[in-house]
Amino acid sequence: MKTKDLIKLLENNGWEFKRHGADHDVYIKGADRESIPRHKEIKENLAKSIIKRRGLK
Repeated sequence: MKTKDLIKLLENNGWEFKRHGADHDVYIKGADRESIPRHKEIKENLAKSIIKRRGLK
């Protein structure tokens, strides 16, 4: 999955960009936090895990 597609999905579900990490970006929603690797492509299993864990649609 492309990173920008996962980020769009997060933002469409109310997640906001918080900060840049060393090799990842941090997004927040309330007290929840999710780190997204800063690569062009994210491994499919990682993307599915984030989508399932956060209930993204």
